[in-house]
Amino acid sequence: MKKGKKYLEAASKIEKNKLYTKEEAVKLVKETSTAKFDESVELVLRLNLDTKKADQQLRGATVLPNGIGKTKTVLVLARGEQAKAAKEAGADFVGDMDMIEKIEKENWFGFDTMIATPDMMPALGKIGRVLGPKGLMPNPKTGTVTMDTKRAVEDVKKGRVEYRTDSFGNVAVIIGKVSFDETKLLENLNAFVTLILKTKPAVVKGKYVKNISISTTMGPGIKIDANEFSI
Repeated sequence: MKKGKKYLEAASKIEKNKLYTKEEAVKLVKETSTAKFDESVELVLRLNLDTKKADQQLRGATVLPNGIGKTKTVLVLARGEQAKAAKEAGADFVGDMDMIEKIEKENWFGFDTMIATPDMMPALGKIGRVLGPKGLMPNPKTGTVTMDTKRAVEDVKKGRVEYRTDSFGNVAVIIGKVSFDETKLLENLNAFVTLILKTKPAVVKGKYVKNISISTTMGPGIKIDANEFSI
């Protein structure tokens, strides 16, 4: 794929094999944004994990200190008190079997995140094959299967991010927008890397974090010195 002029100009500001400090990388990621829209800033960590083994797969969710600059549309599947609490917390859609039917019959996906109470999970099973590939299936590990619908909705609205290792041991997550000031991006960056360090599987031997880089949606990657995070 041929890279555009703007991309090449941005890439020329980055020294190919240099490992930058966190501060330098955040400054550069803002400078190398070339799109006309407010690009997201993505963080990628390459970890020394064998994801074929269940005890080396990371999956979870966290609320970053400064959110990610995008408000997500939330669907909550719940009844009674939990449904009421979800509505009050600002869920965009709340329902139970009616919503499951809407997804099944109308192929409706007008939401970014689905939260469900445990009693709704058996009914969700029949549309699991539709939700799974889209990454929309609620999961207890990411806090989207819960009785505390109020907190789950509030967390998503604050800018909760979900993460999981891919088959190569990479974890990719959005840490904000180019329009964020450097301090906010740095705080989010630190918070997420610290979380990943804390969740290091006990079985991992040797160097845990192989590579850390950040980039904008359309921009080149900027490598960060892993030693910046007291690994």
